[in-house]
Amino acid sequence: MGAQIAAHFANAGVPALLLDVTPTAAREGLERAKTLKPDPFFSEHWLGTHFFNPPRYLRLLELIPTPDTDREVLAAVSRFADRRLGKGVVIAKDTPNFIANHIGLFGVMQVFRALATGDYTIEEIEAMTGPAIGRARSATFRTMDIAGIDVLAHVTRNLADRLEREEDRAVFAMPAVVEELLRRGSVGVKAGRGFFTKDAAGAILTLDPAAMEYRPTQPARLPSLDTARSIDDVGTRIRTLFLGHDKVGAFLRDTLGRTLVYAARVALDIAHSIDDVDRAMRWGFGWDLGPFETWNAIGVKAVLEACGVTEVPPLARDALAHGAFELGTATVEPGSATPSQATARKGGSPPKVVRKNAGASLVDLGDGVLCVEFHSKMNAIGGDTIQMLQAGVKEAAANFTALVIGNNAPNFSAGANLMLLLLEAQEGNWDEVDMMVRAFQGATMALKYSDVPVVVAPAGLALGGGCEIALHGDRVHAAAETYMGLVEVGVGLIPAGGGTKEMLVRAMDTAGDGADPLSHAQRVFETIGFAKVSTSAADARRIGYLRDVDAVTMNREHLLTDTKAHGLARAADYIKPRPRAAIRVGGDGVQATLKLGVHLASRAGRISEHDAFIGRKLAWILAGGSLTHASTVTEQQLLDLEREAFLSLCGERRTQERIAYTLKTGKTLRN
Repeated sequence: MGAQIAAHFANAGVPALLLDVTPTAAREGLERAKTLKPDPFFSEHWLGTHFFNPPRYLRLLELIPTPDTDREVLAAVSRFADRRLGKGVVIAKDTPNFIANHIGLFGVMQVFRALATGDYTIEEIEAMTGPAIGRARSATFRTMDIAGIDVLAHVTRNLADRLEREEDRAVFAMPAVVEELLRRGSVGVKAGRGFFTKDAAGAILTLDPAAMEYRPTQPARLPSLDTARSIDDVGTRIRTLFLGHDKVGAFLRDTLGRTLVYAARVALDIAHSIDDVDRAMRWGFGWDLGPFETWNAIGVKAVLEACGVTEVPPLARDALAHGAFELGTATVEPGSATPSQATARKGGSPPKVVRKNAGASLVDLGDGVLCVEFHSKMNAIGGDTIQMLQAGVKEAAANFTALVIGNNAPNFSAGANLMLLLLEAQEGNWDEVDMMVRAFQGATMALKYSDVPVVVAPAGLALGGGCEIALHGDRVHAAAETYMGLVEVGVGLIPAGGGTKEMLVRAMDTAGDGADPLSHAQRVFETIGFAKVSTSAADARRIGYLRDVDAVTMNREHLLTDTKAHGLARAADYIKPRPRAAIRVGGDGVQATLKLGVHLASRAGRISEHDAFIGRKLAWILAGGSLTHASTVTEQQLLDLEREAFLSLCGERRTQERIAYTLKTGKTLRN
């Protein structure tokens, strides 16, 4: 096993951590890995698809104690995997394929059965089994290609051979399409072909299971999926689609419905609680809602009636009598979408929502800690968010001991609301743009100089304005998988919520009184100018977005709890800082050197004309403005320089083109 894991990941160009293998197997795996060449197809997909959206199905660790296992050993391994490795640990019963693969592969077999009818294309099934129902973007067939169809076959055969009930074993009989792919060696991305492949031009082709030939990918035309995208709550979205009187509803009742009923029948044979089943599916297969959470979201009675269930599993019969499955009673806290849901799902009362608007909420986490929780789309920062940040600082100062800024959404914040900015800029409403920037700067400075400690808890994406919020917290307590960056130059702007200022302040603080400011200003120039994004929290510390005093939590499930504890600990010796009145800057000497670098890069063709224009604006700020010699400036002066540069860039046609292009495509325009 160790040899297989090490070789597989080395072949993919992805570093592997070998767990639960013998030293001999690990050595054999590493030696074998040295002989393999990276697989460009796999590596390209992995980096392109997963760099900013790491797979949610790589977190689960199922531990299966035997009757002879020392409980202290089990507890120690669980703690280590949880806290040091960031794994979601579930204690499972010793049954074939344990929890996640058992339930997950049952669902996959239902999909294959539906595919065999010829009523659905692979593209349609991908659309119906991906984010629309709270699953990973790789959905079903792409996930099988990534994991390996040979691996799928091995795990499926294990269930077909070892399950006790004959009718259950029959469910896991190998689908004909899988058998044929195995015979051809088309086992997924590691072979360059599986359910998908690429032609010579790099276009993705899709398998036609009837002809067993590849054809151009066809768009899935399912109107109800398009309509459902406007439903933010995943439970409501699943219920709407599941009960729909169309092709999507019929498919989900035939596949997801059968999976829910099966999970209710076998749950307590394979797991110690239904909470463990839900956790295993969230952490192992990337489901937003586990099977029993899905039961409750649709409605127990609605599921049974819609699927025409005649033999109701005892668990479902009990849930029907109570109106729902009882969740949140297990020892380990389930993951959740919001801080308030986290407590509610443990069986306690949800924290009090002190105040709320469309962009964010103030939530009382208890023990004297207030939380600002973002809940806009991608947690983009707009006027509502800024208003709630300001309100949070005031409310915390008046009635709380510490303030936390965080949430359990996939991303902390993808940055500012660019659509609103673009509309105001195109209309020439410069007073409105100026007010927006001043308000954001006021919010970040309020965080920095709050009367109580502010601890920011970024996870996932913390880009642009999201990064600037983190930079201004008294402390940051980040998830290990945090991708921080000041990326504004990609849309033709510079960080103007205090980000440019704060990075310069930190650089000058490390320079020392007698040091030349040029090298430190140049490091900040490169960080912002190249829009550097950290690959992890540890990398964010290397770049300078995190400091030595900031902390990291490996397991995202504990992030808000750990951040709350961090805030309380910090409150014990917190002293409100004073605004900086004398920040060292290099003046014209630094500005001239930075602009020379921009000029040379432009002449060499490494940056565009507009990149050079932005670079000169950034150099002007980092030099402290138009100063004839090295001097000192205040924080407010640097904020004013930020705002002036930002406003002038908003008026540039090429900046507006960049913003519009990014909003339309999600990519960066180099004009």
